[in-house]
Amino acid sequence: MPHYRLALLGFGNVGRAFARLLLRKQSELESDHGINFIVTGIATGRHGIAIHPNGLDLAQALELVEGNRSLSLITQYPVNNSLDFVNSVPADVLFENSPVNHTDGEPAVSHLRAVLERGMHAITANKGPVVHAYRELTALASLKRRKFYFESTVMDGAPIFSLFRSALPAAQVQSFRGILNSTTNLILGRMENGESFESAVQYAQSVGLAETDPSGDVDGWDASIKVAALVTVLMGLPFKPQQVERAGIRGITSEMIAAARADGKRWKLVCSAEKEGNSIHGRVAPELVDASSPLYSVEGSSSIVEFHTDTLSSLSIVEGNPGPETTAYGLLADFINAVRGQ
Repeated sequence: MPHYRLALLGFGNVGRAFARLLLRKQSELESDHGINFIVTGIATGRHGIAIHPNGLDLAQALELVEGNRSLSLITQYPVNNSLDFVNSVPADVLFENSPVNHTDGEPAVSHLRAVLERGMHAITANKGPVVHAYRELTALASLKRRKFYFESTVMDGAPIFSLFRSALPAAQVQSFRGILNSTTNLILGRMENGESFESAVQYAQSVGLAETDPSGDVDGWDASIKVAALVTVLMGLPFKPQQVERAGIRGITSEMIAAARADGKRWKLVCSAEKEGNSIHGRVAPELVDASSPLYSVEGSSSIVEFHTDTLSSLSIVEGNPGPETTAYGLLADFINAVRGQ
């Protein structure tokens, strides 16, 4: 039975959810998929780094970090920083879950490049490397006979990239349209129920959807980098978030929300892209949608994307109220598909 050594770079909400999912699915992975694994390394931003070639106690690592204690208590080899970690951890698969850098994707791009050079599969939930280095990292993975996968970067664990990679051969994406930012959808929904913009943002922060600085969501940057990732991978043209026509939701007032509802419509932050020859027009902006639109009934932190291809006129994927656990599942699915060679 294949035995895989796993390394986790980033151990925040998603990384810890992934660790718990690995523990829960361990016997199933062995019995149903013929996969046996140990975790040989974990690197965190605030709780140290641990490496053990014979395998770390994953439950103990979770307990330490969630108790605000250092992983250095269980390491066999001291490591000073994340780059040293990716260059020294003994592993077959690395899961990269660091914060996104919209500008150039670093340091995640360098980390993933390093692990592919070392002959590991590289799996990430980070949109930055997909947008800024997709072709380079995919080519390097192919050269090394490894996989660079990133299902969790858009719509968490929903199968978007793997769907087109495996189940829809020769289908060319011509356009897409959807709601890709959970936070703004939640904020707009709570404003429909009478909350102010500020109060709705504070609620999103309290449940962990919005950061202390919510500008990445409310100003449309998170949605823009997701549009760029979908264009880059599924439409085959490199595209940056700066190329997306972008407007956030700060200008949507309670009065505008009420007027829309009175007219049977709703405000949504709509993400779209359309291919015309060798050019792409990508857009993120608030739009009024009525009940005839599939976007109308998307509630809370749910997401939707509708694709139009040259073979299927319309194909929609909906994900209901995702959390760290659904993002973690995307990482797990990528792991299984990578070691299967899919």
